[in-house]
Amino acid sequence: WAEYWVRENLFAQPAPEPTLASEASVRPAGEAFTVLLPPPNVTGQLHMGHMFEQAEIDIMVRWRRMTGRRALWVPGTDHAGIATQLMVERQLATEGTSRQQLGREAFEARVWEWKRHYGGAILDQMKRLGASVDWQREYFTMDDHLSVAVREAFVRLHEQGLIYRGAYIVNWCPRCQTAISDLEVVYDEHKGHLWEINYPVLAADGKDSGEFLTISTTRPETMLGDVAVAIHPEDERYLHLRGKLARLPLVAREIPIILDEWVSRDFGTGAVKVTPAHDPNDFALGQRHHLPSINVMDDTGHINAEGGAYAGLDRYVARKKIVADLEAQGLLAAIKDHTNNIGHCDRCKTVVEPRLSTQWFVKIQPLADRAIEAVKQGYIRITPEQYEKTYLNWMENIHDWCISRQLWWGHRIPAWHCANCHKTTVARVDPAACSHCGSAQITQETDVLDTWFSSGLLPVSVFGWPNFKAPQTLGAPSIPRPSAEWVGEQADRADFDAFYPTSLLITGFDILFFWVARMIMAGYEFMGDLPFQNVYFTGIIRDKQGRKMSKSLGNSPDPLDLIAKFGADALRFGTMRSAPLGQDILFDEQNVELGRNFCNKLWNACRFRQMVGGTGVSPVVSGVSPETFEVQAEIDPKLLTSDDKWILLKLDQAIREMNTAFADYKFSDATGTLYRFFWSEYCDWYVEASKAVFFGNDAARKANTLAVIDFVLSHMLRLFHPFLPFITEELWHGMGYAEDMPENQGGQTIMFAPWPKPLDDDFKSHYGLTGQDEKYIEARNELVTQGRNLRRTANIAASKKIKFIVKPARELAAHDVEVLKLLLNAEAFEVSANYQPGKNTMTVRAELGDLFLPLEGLIDKEAETARLKKELEKIEAEAAKVEQKLANPNFTQKVPANVLAEHKQRLADWQAKGDHVKSALAALQG
Repeated sequence: WAEYWVRENLFAQPAPEPTLASEASVRPAGEAFTVLLPPPNVTGQLHMGHMFEQAEIDIMVRWRRMTGRRALWVPGTDHAGIATQLMVERQLATEGTSRQQLGREAFEARVWEWKRHYGGAILDQMKRLGASVDWQREYFTMDDHLSVAVREAFVRLHEQGLIYRGAYIVNWCPRCQTAISDLEVVYDEHKGHLWEINYPVLAADGKDSGEFLTISTTRPETMLGDVAVAIHPEDERYLHLRGKLARLPLVAREIPIILDEWVSRDFGTGAVKVTPAHDPNDFALGQRHHLPSINVMDDTGHINAEGGAYAGLDRYVARKKIVADLEAQGLLAAIKDHTNNIGHCDRCKTVVEPRLSTQWFVKIQPLADRAIEAVKQGYIRITPEQYEKTYLNWMENIHDWCISRQLWWGHRIPAWHCANCHKTTVARVDPAACSHCGSAQITQETDVLDTWFSSGLLPVSVFGWPNFKAPQTLGAPSIPRPSAEWVGEQADRADFDAFYPTSLLITGFDILFFWVARMIMAGYEFMGDLPFQNVYFTGIIRDKQGRKMSKSLGNSPDPLDLIAKFGADALRFGTMRSAPLGQDILFDEQNVELGRNFCNKLWNACRFRQMVGGTGVSPVVSGVSPETFEVQAEIDPKLLTSDDKWILLKLDQAIREMNTAFADYKFSDATGTLYRFFWSEYCDWYVEASKAVFFGNDAARKANTLAVIDFVLSHMLRLFHPFLPFITEELWHGMGYAEDMPENQGGQTIMFAPWPKPLDDDFKSHYGLTGQDEKYIEARNELVTQGRNLRRTANIAASKKIKFIVKPARELAAHDVEVLKLLLNAEAFEVSANYQPGKNTMTVRAELGDLFLPLEGLIDKEAETARLKKELEKIEAEAAKVEQKLANPNFTQKVPANVLAEHKQRLADWQAKGDHVKSALAALQG
């Protein structure tokens, strides 16, 4: 079926007739439902996180397609600058070469070759999962038309003064040898040390005064770049040192002792070394006091020439030597244990080095204002709601974004540096000369843009921007429009008019700031409109112990292995059952096995329909609501049994619950509804009850029950389809439900079949469906349950035919008597208004009457009495244990409320079991 869907382009959603940018923006007929795939890295393979996220997206897309929306799911992959470059560099290393040896042009060609060979793996795997994306619209973030958008965005922001270049402290990864953003740094708590070092204070004549100023540091190696020592201006311990100089140990550099209120008097010794080139706080302090910056490390984390005798040493090797040298010179005052949060590169896990570096930055604050208002005013809805507060808090305290990366793979920054006037030209088209002095001696910037810069543009770039003028009729009127507009070629903007803004973004919370926030800012900046209307954040999929799945822990199964073992439908359904709204998911393979069993049950339910009715019934569209409901034959209201009416009402309830669950992204609620309705209400009760009709001799009623089954099954398959796309497609055709449907309404594929609508009042009136029918069947089913409990209490095998007698509280129809006899597996089921139970008769009272089970001749009275007494002793012992716990204040006052409630429920359950056994004993001793 996956091959069929793709081959026939059934997921394709073409744009309507083209409109030009010069024409007025008019929305096409039919509301679109647009979703972008969070682009997986081109380096990637399908993992459990992808599977979970993509399954949820596909469920929403398939549902919306069936509700009549023009559903479009746009797929693509991200060029993943750092990750992809690292993979290719590793490949080159095995060949005994490097990117430096190849040169930039040859290296880029090699990466493109790698991408062509490996880049489509994850998209092919998505097809096996059943992802209904429009494969004709597949994008790659370095495609030509997307690259045009990236350059335009950079140039426009630069023209507005929102992109600037300068030397600032950045997070530097010595392994990747590039700057990374704050969001790409992962902090872990580590036990380390706090070194206290004595800095000699100089006298007025420049010689050592004999006094020392003791500083505290967690990174002794950076002292090689110290340019001052700072103290708090109100710290009485150091007031006499104002205006004096200190000598930097090991380097012998004279540095000033400065005063700054930023210094904490309570941390360490209250005196701190100032290293502007290697600490963001020191950098800010240095700027306030006009101090120089001395960078003592190179790109690889080794000490450079500024480090004097330590030049060439790795930073940690240098640390050990510096500490040893300080101790040898008597300048190491103390080493104290200290727990510190250490930043690591999220990609390669190397400890990040704060380092002064010349980089390109985006001034974020003005861009953030519109994005904040969009969420505050409700134009963008974030689900679950708690993430809205997180988003706003981060956006309101946002810092400028370092967008340059020292890589060769990615969108190269469109800036050219002039060797003559030393100014920079930023241009949409590669310039031949400097725009400032006209010199031809210009060289393009070697850095590339952060991957998230291009992916943040996707909602606008995939639909054709910047090749048309941004319309002015969209967006929230109270949110300011961008002050400038790019008017490119008067290109077709039909895709934009049809599908922008997108409807829904489903993604992980971990990229809220990386991607989601940046897309919102880009949407308002470049289109004057929000990029999407709704955001749903999935939980993180974890193992049964609550650990995040990872290759290093070995706790992450391969989704393709699970699909091979259980099937894609089973994986989708089983995972969604354990996916509460926005919460983390504890993955258990048993849930996938349950999904497989569920699919088997659905298959067998359809086989039952074919067995009892044959396969040659011609579909006939019902006369009631023909545009919505189709059945295999006309349903005759006069021939409906109470079970038929009950299952139709339960179908109506299921449809309504499913609609509510989908609207609120409650996938586990939806699967819970499906499980209850299909497995319990339809299979366990209705199908079993319908056998009373099929075992009978009334041909007209049999045909009518078949019509009800077809009505329910055809709706049920559509309810299941978003979760179980493969088996529902197979059964839709195999059951013949597609045969009498137009191609665009389910004849070609179930995904085009209309989503079931709740049964309206006219339908219920026509078929005589009332709440009384529902209450009656549930009361009758309760009577069956009670009868089965009697059998179990008496230890009578379920397969043994026995006799039941009922003293009804109301008249029972002949059909219901036959159903009761069938469901209780009774040899005889007697209805007697005047029955008086004799000895050895078990009794239960229910809403529909008293049910009796005569035990004479069924059991060995003495043996059964002994068994029940032994069972009662065991039950009472277990109940006593729980009672003893609940009577202990040390237990009841200390345990959590849920544990206490669990024990109370356990006691109630044991007491109920005891009551059943006592009733059985009483009947035997009657």
